Amino acid sequence: MPRNCKIDYLMKKIFSEKKLVEKQWKNELNDVIRGASGGFLFGIPLLYTMEVWWIGSSAHMFRLLVALLLTFAIVFMLNRTAGFRQTSDIYAIDAAMDSVEAMAIGLVCTASMLILIQEITSQTPLNEALGKLIYESTPFTLGVALANQFLSGQEENEAQKSDSLASDQNTFNATFSDIGGTLIGAIIIAFNIAPTDEIPMITAAVNGLWLVAIMAASLLVSYMIVFAAGFTNQQKRHQQEGIFQNPYSETLISYLVSLLAACMMLVFFDKLRWQDPWHLWLSYSIILGLPATIGGAAGRLAI
Repeated sequence: MPRNCKIDYLMKKIFSEKKLVEKQWKNELNDVIRGASGGFLFGIPLLYTMEVWWIGSSAHMFRLLVALLLTFAIVFMLNRTAGFRQTSDIYAIDAAMDSVEAMAIGLVCTASMLILIQEITSQTPLNEALGKLIYESTPFTLGVALANQFLSGQEENEAQKSDSLASDQNTFNATFSDIGGTLIGAIIIAFNIAPTDEIPMITAAVNGLWLVAIMAASLLVSYMIVFAAGFTNQQKRHQQEGIFQNPYSETLISYLVSLLAACMMLVFFDKLRWQDPWHLWLSYSIILGLPATIGGAAGRLAI
């Protein structure tokens, strides 16, 4: 083979391998995002439960180890059937590796949220922090494992897409549909959290910068669930018409709707009163707005 031909062949091979590696990394990132989104959907209500904080903070190391082993066993069985990836594992070793990854995703997500709501700080003793983290991470990890089985949909074919586009609601109706789905999902997830004492407790532990971080996390998780995780109807979300039907503007408007829903629920349960200062209204709404936003994202996927 001439020297130039060899060089061309090698260059093409290198380029092909590079594209393959990039595709593998992209698929891995999509799988992680899908798993994390499932974790947030399943795990966020328990995160706002003080009884779990107390149980975790007082648990002995043996109980924490048992909790980790039981979580791994359950996730392993789930990964043998579906898991958080779009391709099913065949071999036990693959399911075991995915189970370890699912637990890691759950632990990272849980740690991030517990730090955000100041249930884990630099002053928290290590054994208390580990207890809270392990107990709260269990539903997150199960959500990661269940993400693909219950939340991932198949891609539509071209004929179905064209039919869907032809039968789309008009822009005005689609906007009201988005707002309605956001409100319904926000209420379903956050309604059982609003009357609890966890909201005032978290508010007492956070300051202005942490509130900004909670807002940013709410927006990020909402965007991931609706537009990045590959869940059912995600393709439809990109195609649906609406006044704010851009992924970024829709995420922002839906967050504002979720904040309004959170505020209404707090007033309904007499957690906020008209004579309360404005910063209390804002803090309570932002803190309850995190689970409300996650519920609102799920609600938009369901419509």
